[in-house]
Amino acid sequence: MTSRWKYDVFLSFSGVDTRRRFTDHLLAALKRKGILTFKDDEGLDRGKSILSDLLKAIEESRFAIIIFSKNYASSWWCLDELAEIVRCMKEKGLTILPIFYDVDPSDVRKQTGTFGQTFNMHEDKENIKKVKTWRDALEEVANISGWHLQDRHEAEFIEHLVEVISQKLNSKFLCFTKDLVGINSSVEKLFTSYFGFVNKVCMMGICGMGGLGKTTLARAVYDRFSNYFEGSSFIANVREVSKKGDLISLQRQLLEEILEEKNSKIWNVYRAVEMIKNRLRHKKVLLVLDDVNQLDQLEKLAGEEGWFGLGSWIIITTRNKHLLVQHGVHNMYKPDILNREDALKLFCLKAFKNENPREGYEQLSQNIVHYANGLPLALITLGSFLFGRTMEEWQSALVNFKKIPHEEIFHILKVSYDGLDEVSKEIFLDIACFFRGKTEGRVIELLKYHGFDVRISIKVLMERSLITIENKRLWMHDLLQEMGRQIVLESHKKPEKRSRLWSFEDLLHVLKKDMAAEALQAIVLNRYEWERQDWNFETFSEAFSKMCNLRLLIIHNVHIPNGLNHVSNNLRFLQWTGYSSECLPSSFQPKELVELSLIGSKIKYLWEGKKVEQYLDNLKCLDLRYSKDLIETPDFTGVPRLERLHLSWCNNLVDIHPSIGQLSRLIVLDLEYCVSLTDLHSMSSEMESLKILKLCGCSKIRKIREFKGIMRSLSELHLDKTAIEKLPSSIECLTALTLLSLRDCQYLTCLPRSMDSLRSLEKLVVIGCSKLNDVPEHL
Repeated sequence: MTSRWKYDVFLSFSGVDTRRRFTDHLLAALKRKGILTFKDDEGLDRGKSILSDLLKAIEESRFAIIIFSKNYASSWWCLDELAEIVRCMKEKGLTILPIFYDVDPSDVRKQTGTFGQTFNMHEDKENIKKVKTWRDALEEVANISGWHLQDRHEAEFIEHLVEVISQKLNSKFLCFTKDLVGINSSVEKLFTSYFGFVNKVCMMGICGMGGLGKTTLARAVYDRFSNYFEGSSFIANVREVSKKGDLISLQRQLLEEILEEKNSKIWNVYRAVEMIKNRLRHKKVLLVLDDVNQLDQLEKLAGEEGWFGLGSWIIITTRNKHLLVQHGVHNMYKPDILNREDALKLFCLKAFKNENPREGYEQLSQNIVHYANGLPLALITLGSFLFGRTMEEWQSALVNFKKIPHEEIFHILKVSYDGLDEVSKEIFLDIACFFRGKTEGRVIELLKYHGFDVRISIKVLMERSLITIENKRLWMHDLLQEMGRQIVLESHKKPEKRSRLWSFEDLLHVLKKDMAAEALQAIVLNRYEWERQDWNFETFSEAFSKMCNLRLLIIHNVHIPNGLNHVSNNLRFLQWTGYSSECLPSSFQPKELVELSLIGSKIKYLWEGKKVEQYLDNLKCLDLRYSKDLIETPDFTGVPRLERLHLSWCNNLVDIHPSIGQLSRLIVLDLEYCVSLTDLHSMSSEMESLKILKLCGCSKIRKIREFKGIMRSLSELHLDKTAIEKLPSSIECLTALTLLSLRDCQYLTCLPRSMDSLRSLEKLVVIGCSKLNDVPEHL
């Protein structure tokens, strides 16, 4: 990686005062130390404006040493140099080191004494705007912490100065290189949004998933702004160093770099804390703590804002957002993944040493960039791996990456997973294997098959940047999902020994071999997996009999004769879309079942004997939507905890069992487009929890029974496209009702006056009610 700096040091000085004495001695010492220095040659032909070569030299220098002496301000040439140096400090990250040689720093800052006299002369001869630029530059540089020579021995001071510069050069990352892409905008956003030059201590957290570029961004900020501070330190790899029990070495590094003192005798962590507080509390510092993963690390390195002087910046990079919250860090920034253009550019810089793909590699490059999905770590790693390889090798590598992730990327991403508690690990693997893109609420329901509340684990995964929630759905980066699945695959070479199965090939392997799969807890195959294969399970009539710990089963449109006769009684969630038998077998007794979903099934009666036995007293959701052969519902006395009942589009359903009225915990009753249903005589006063009742499209329902004493929690009532002629006056009992939808009720002629009492009603829909003549006045 090539540095953007051509020179280590640019020397700015007045030749009249220091050329053949202090400046020449300093230049010689810098050269002996191997520090490449640009010194303005006295022999240069100086016109009335600063030379372009000189401007370029300033822009290409990492440090500028400005030697203020009595005649420095007398030279417009020196002052032009100074103004350019200040510009480069602000725009290019140039670090300024001022030396006050036989002049008082306050005279320079305030332009008094000989400096004041000189500026009075300039104002008589030069453009006022230019003179103001010179004055501002002098004041700004004079406020930077530097050295006042006074009566110090020059040789001793030069030796000290050269050592300081050498240390600064060794400690700087010089990260503004040609290979950085998309960083400058983030640096500017951080500066303008959070930092600025405010007179207070600012703690900032940069958080996000591994490989996102947090460290690179922190290094860029450090390199760009460290010259504004009296001391700076970048503490890298805090997590790794702390893991070795060597936190004290990081404290020592912090003190030595900021105070520019070598060999600090610190042998006790708590003593070091006191030294940091005492020595730095009046010092304006820039401190970066990179890759922090424990609160103790922050408490020992930057415990409080009061440890540092006003104007200090403390930047913390971490994968764990909650860690920042614990430490009281309110300013947080999460870098974005790279856009497609920047991602391609970064990849090409690594793969071709050029910003654009080589001819013939354009589509392959696009495919790799798509695979990396904007993650800088992946783009850099894959680009470096593919550099110099043939097109055939590229194609082979891409196929392999999609099956097995690149080892380096995998291990870096896995660090976040390794730091999770055991419950959160299980939840992460479930989301990675099965539930990416599902709604948060739905995932929380599905993950109850573990037997515990998973909401705190989802929060932890978000804080660790392992998942995000967008539009109420759970998402994770493609490579994080790949990493999670790889963890499961690596848990055991044999599919029957793994905890989760999600591929057609692996499940078929287990079934064909007729192997015991005691470790298997979850099988989820998406619809595409089933529809693209020629499934034949006729020979697997006892397909699930040896999966004794199976808790979650989601399959689609597969006929397995007697398949549910042998499913584990530990099953907590079953979704079998297109279940092909006429009823569930009486031998199917999953006592732990929480949700039963048989959407689009062929069942006529839910159960043999038409009654749900007591062994389903944990069932909370029953979903039989689109089961067009269903004639009647079962006896619900065996499901006292049922909360959601979905029966929409069950075209032949003619009767709802009266026991439904005993479901005191039922929240949602969905009967949309049950076109054969004629009455809801089974509603009772015990349905006290019901909040949503959907009867849309039940075209044979002509009458709604009285609501006296029942359904006081009902908030939504959907009666669209029913044949009702009127609503019962007892609708006034629905005091919690917020939505009443009567769209396209073509036989409805009036609304009861008692609706005036519905104080909670927010929305009434009567569009398409062609015979409706009367609406209560106060609605």
